[in-house]
Amino acid sequence: MEKQIIWRGLLAGALAGVLSFIFSRIFLEPVIDKAIGYEDGIGAAHEALSGAAAGHDHGAGGGFEGFTRAVQMNIGMGLGVLLFSIAIGALFSVVFAVAYGRIGNVSARLLSLYVAGGMLVSLFIVPALKYPPSPPALSLDETIRQRTLLYLLMVVLSAALFVGAVYLGRRLAGKLGVWNATLAATGAYVVASAIVMLALPTIGETPGPLLDDAGTIVYEGFPADVLYDFRLFALGNQVVIYATIGLAFGAMAAKLLGDGKRQEHISA
Repeated sequence: MEKQIIWRGLLAGALAGVLSFIFSRIFLEPVIDKAIGYEDGIGAAHEALSGAAAGHDHGAGGGFEGFTRAVQMNIGMGLGVLLFSIAIGALFSVVFAVAYGRIGNVSARLLSLYVAGGMLVSLFIVPALKYPPSPPALSLDETIRQRTLLYLLMVVLSAALFVGAVYLGRRLAGKLGVWNATLAATGAYVVASAIVMLALPTIGETPGPLLDDAGTIVYEGFPADVLYDFRLFALGNQVVIYATIGLAFGAMAAKLLGDGKRQEHISA
């Protein structure tokens, strides 16, 4: 049974990857092009001021790290979002298998949506509040290791706190009722997440205006609208992934398990 559930998770993840790629090509790529254009522009401005080369080449000619932009935005991004979505689908199916039959008389379809929503909140939305996704030109190469480790730490802590909140809600349900227990668990998760965010260091690397020796603005800072659009569409991309997995997996799991019927507990 567990293998059948996992295979359905992988299939749902693959479908989510395809839709995520389409979404990214339509909405994210134009924003990334604008960010790369800014990076090239400010690099040229730095070069004009200092006489030394600066910035990265993302153009169609030389490419970036040996790959042209065409390869990056098609093959590279396509494989990246596909593998990521399949991995999320596999993790999703494991969480579903552990939760099914253990959190009350919840149908497979509804539980699938619960799991998708919980993973979206704990694995992306809450970590992104502390370390939001950034387009090219917003980050320094020398801090990439620190930023990656801090982001992964935030994801792990957020997921652990979310699991703890679910456990707390179940323990309080008998005393407070389902509604009050849910509110208490949600509040505990919000407070704990806020404490973690305050404890972890903040990284702010958004480029401001480039000034010459006289203090005159040579090149404007990173456009606020580009940054807003990138983060909005990055959120939209994650919503596409988790919503697709939740709906597709729920439909497949309902046929396998019998939607609305209590089955024997699925071992983790």
